[in-house]
Amino acid sequence: MKVILRNPDRKTLEMSGGRNVETLLRELALNPEQVLVIRDNELLTRDIVIRDNDTVEILRAISGGSNEM
Repeated sequence: MKVILRNPDRKTLEMSGGRNVETLLRELALNPEQVLVIRDNELLTRDIVIRDNDTVEILRAISGGSNEM
């Protein structure tokens, strides 16, 4: 599988597939509460299995807002 990390710089990794999102994040030492995993414009949950021919993008989840009312 191809893994594109945007954390904040872009980095591309090639890894074998056949693992779920939770396992992938653990292997990459990423906190699942702090990132979003996307495949083909679809947000993936932790139990979804990623295959060899998949490309996933991992983005840092950013929250915030405006003080203006």
